[in-house]
Amino acid sequence: MLAQQRQQAILERVRSSGGVRVADLVRELGVSDMTIRRDLEVLAERGLLEKVHGGATAIGPGSTEEPGFTAKSARQQPEKEAIARRAAQLVHPGTAIALSAGTTTWALAHHLTTVPELTVITNSIPVAEVFHRNPRPDRTVVLTGGVRTPSDALVGPVAVAAIRRLHVDTLFLGVHGMSVRAGFTTPNLLESETDRELVAAAHRLVVPADHTKWNTVGISTIAELAEADVVVSDADLPAEARKELAERAGELIIAEGS
Repeated sequence: MLAQQRQQAILERVRSSGGVRVADLVRELGVSDMTIRRDLEVLAERGLLEKVHGGATAIGPGSTEEPGFTAKSARQQPEKEAIARRAAQLVHPGTAIALSAGTTTWALAHHLTTVPELTVITNSIPVAEVFHRNPRPDRTVVLTGGVRTPSDALVGPVAVAAIRRLHVDTLFLGVHGMSVRAGFTTPNLLESETDRELVAAAHRLVVPADHTKWNTVGISTIAELAEADVVVSDADLPAEARKELAERAGELIIAEGS
């Protein structure tokens, strides 16, 4: 394979999944680690991707860009699955939890369908559908009303009013990005308002977020890093992020197998 063909293959992989690992590209393309790193350097210099520790990611979106649910669900699937599996261990039978919209919280919902005596509050249509397809007589699911966003969240005054008088043991908050400066953010102003109500309703805040969310900033802040009781991320979370989250959030958990 010529260098140009190889670089095009790398770029297509980045665009389809949101990011790539050097080790995976070495295995898939049958070339050396050094060759892949040179390819990534060339593509980064052309402004086509962003180099990160151990691989590369797609160029970060604008602060108001909001991909649809289907597009986001195709990104970082192994990492999201590992994070969801680990986050599910934080849920105990007989508790009330909230799941905000997001593809990682959607993955988490699949791991919670067998937990008995749960009360689930969500403003996510896909999350509610997971529980609807896996019914239990001892489970209560409350889907807030509201206006639908591109990420299939229900937001706005109706959603806010539904959440305002509720109290849950744990909120699992899906986020668009996280950074020291901006905290946990979203590209949707109405969604941030609804998510802030969910944060206010929760005794404990858990943020399941893969490594690509670090230093991605949406237009509106939902919560500061220090407001998170637990952040669950994957093994590719960079050292800088680990240090900041360990210092600012209550606890940082790195999911095994990610």
